[in-house]
Amino acid sequence: MTFSLHGQAVSQGIAIGRAHLVSHTTLEVAHQTIRERDVPMEVARFDLALSTVQAELASLHEEASAAGAPAELAVFVDIHAMILADPLLSEAPRQLIEERRCNAEWALVQQMEQLVGHFDEIDDAYLRERRQDIVQVVERVLKVLTGQPRKLGRRSKAADKEDCDLIIVAHDLSPADTIQFKNLKIGGFVTDLGGSTSHTAIVARSLAIPAVVGLHHARPLVRDNDLLIIDGSRGVLIVEPDPRVLEEYRLRKSELELERSKLKRLKTAKAATLDGEDVALQANIELPQDVSQAKEVDAAGIGLFRTEYLFMNRDELPTEDEQFEAYRSVAKGMAGKPVTIRTLDIGADKQARALKNLGGAERQEPNPALGLRAIRYCLAEPQLFMTQLRALLRASQFGYVRILVPMLTHVAEIEQTLGLLEMAKAQLREERVKFDEGVEVGGMIEIPAAALVVGPFLKRLRFLSIGTNDLIQYTLAIDRTDEAVSHLFDPLHPAVLRLIAGTIQAGARAEVPVAICGEMAGDPKLTHLLLGMGLRQFSMHPTQILEVKQQVVMADAEQLGSKVARLLRQDEPERIRELMERL
Repeated sequence: MTFSLHGQAVSQGIAIGRAHLVSHTTLEVAHQTIRERDVPMEVARFDLALSTVQAELASLHEEASAAGAPAELAVFVDIHAMILADPLLSEAPRQLIEERRCNAEWALVQQMEQLVGHFDEIDDAYLRERRQDIVQVVERVLKVLTGQPRKLGRRSKAADKEDCDLIIVAHDLSPADTIQFKNLKIGGFVTDLGGSTSHTAIVARSLAIPAVVGLHHARPLVRDNDLLIIDGSRGVLIVEPDPRVLEEYRLRKSELELERSKLKRLKTAKAATLDGEDVALQANIELPQDVSQAKEVDAAGIGLFRTEYLFMNRDELPTEDEQFEAYRSVAKGMAGKPVTIRTLDIGADKQARALKNLGGAERQEPNPALGLRAIRYCLAEPQLFMTQLRALLRASQFGYVRILVPMLTHVAEIEQTLGLLEMAKAQLREERVKFDEGVEVGGMIEIPAAALVVGPFLKRLRFLSIGTNDLIQYTLAIDRTDEAVSHLFDPLHPAVLRLIAGTIQAGARAEVPVAICGEMAGDPKLTHLLLGMGLRQFSMHPTQILEVKQQVVMADAEQLGSKVARLLRQDEPERIRELMERL
């Protein structure tokens, strides 16, 4: 029977293939009372399951770190290893087994429910979504305890016979699941849960394959080997399509693949508009090994190196030497091209357990997105910040390194940062350590207050970078990961467009370069709009660069400027969209 389901499109493209269902252990385990003399044996069984999963995660980390695997996978596996090591999951179930003489499965699930309950009370939608990481870790331990298989099954015979892609269908997917996909011919992902920030979404984008998440009932409705179509642009899953629909999507899929193959020809093409305006298309990275992806598409540089990933998923803070080696490897890898390294942007949705011991008792923030995060956190922990600044300065002699400061709101934050940077320089001079005396310092514009009063920032900083993800959320008071309001997250809201355009124009008047490093920069549908605003520096995920370059080489910047000026005068969203179609 043909039917369709609608969810959230998180990775574009079209996939046609056979359903491969991924099953998970049910968390509704039975309570059993064990004899007192058997308690030590039950504790030992629990310990063995923990150590087995720890070994599996270590092995998966090695696979994820291998060449060709998306860098995000290793980060996700480390998160699961961190959750598994938490005393509430590794120690508390032992106490339950001993005190209540219960079976290990029941004790583990009781602790999981307590942890998940805390996450359900969090207002931030992104953090609530992380509850699934806990569930996935517990499921993995339960599978060991119950003797269930923990690896994906083989391709179906129907798929092998048709030489057809696999469409992974699951209630949810863990990082451990996704690592196994790199050795299979995966066409796309479909999950009941998840949003734009879920593991499935991030991995799908890094692998450049279509994905639809948040379908709610796909896993129980789809059968193994069903023929499926994923429309990753519209967020649609079609089950057992009729021949006419199947032929239409096969044609569309062939057209998309042809377009992608043509894009590869643009790798060595100059990124310039028809009227001769040069445009810098740079890459966003999380880890040093991501440099290879940037070089594959001939990125003009690294527009955003998110250093917080060096601090996450570990018990100890990275040393100055460790940070220095990471920054140096990126600087040397880019061989003189600009490398913009953002200082630690921790807080809100990004947490690092190694930082919890710095401030004494752990703070409970009523609204983490508006609390002690990014530069606010760094200035509150000057010793931590100085260590990073010293590492950045030391790396600056090995390439064109620039320092980017996140989440600026007040001029005082800039002055304090520059003051600490001068102190770090003085220390290195005294130690006779070489560095670039003229290292450039820039700031991120991602809070409406900074965009509205950008003048003082331009006087004190060498460059600006607009973080559109946070700027939109703070401007519209909308969390795009919250399904209830995500449809209201609108990059084309007139207030958002005016903040972005005003920042770009102010930078041009002051002769201070302005870039965009948020998701808007990597959306080819918005390239002409941003060019018309005067933007000449874009930074995005490496997989998006060639698509954006295609839009750049077909654009006339001067003509776009007059059209966009008219668009920016509009207050009605419908009228803005009409004018967007003419760009």
